[in-house]
Amino acid sequence: MLTENKLYNVYCDESCHLENDSNNVMTLGALWCLDEVKKDMFDRVREIKVKHGLPSNFEIKWTKVSPAKIAFYKEIVNFFFDEANLHFRAVVIKEKDQLDHARFENQDHDTWYYKMFFCLLNVVFEPHSRYRIFLDKKDTRSGEKIIKLHDVLCNSKYDFSKEIIKDVRSVHSHEIELLQVADLLIGAVGYANRGLIGSSAKMELIALIRELSGYSLLSKTLLKEDKMNLFFWTPNRGDENAE
Repeated sequence: MLTENKLYNVYCDESCHLENDSNNVMTLGALWCLDEVKKDMFDRVREIKVKHGLPSNFEIKWTKVSPAKIAFYKEIVNFFFDEANLHFRAVVIKEKDQLDHARFENQDHDTWYYKMFFCLLNVVFEPHSRYRIFLDKKDTRSGEKIIKLHDVLCNSKYDFSKEIIKDVRSVHSHEIELLQVADLLIGAVGYANRGLIGSSAKMELIALIRELSGYSLLSKTLLKEDKMNLFFWTPNRGDENAE
């Protein structure tokens, strides 16, 4: 449950987001918590790293999940589900190859990308709370894209003075523990929905997330689910969030 007039930090990442990357499932995800507990959350993740013999600055990444580190990654997943301060939402875009931006006026892949981020975050925002959004820095265009995203999100909420969405900035994920946890959860949701089974360690982690969440990860949850919230978007299906 969100608390009135509180400041929240929202950590966002994405998987298979490029227009022509041969991956037909794209996943956007956001993990959020109160700003006042952020330091404690960071410290606890670092403690788990050290407990498992890893440097405190080890970067958690879905692509690094392996049998040798499965106990570590399982403890990170358990930490997320045990910690009441942490919440996660993902939007899974299926059939990405069916996108047809030309059918829509003034739309290209970038503008559609902003629409999908709005779809991701619109459920997170409450009008009497404030938010700072942190996105993993992907490329040299990150600065330009976050300015546009900040404007899009604020305008959609009639937050023209940027009182609700205080800040949107790009950061390096290796410096932000909760962005790393977001990457792990996004990777698991995306892997499950791409139908991949090649890594036994990743499948074991997905099984744990399914057990702890009570969800298959393959279908949407209730809109107000605030621990593991999932939404699925498919091009040209005529749903409320279609192009």
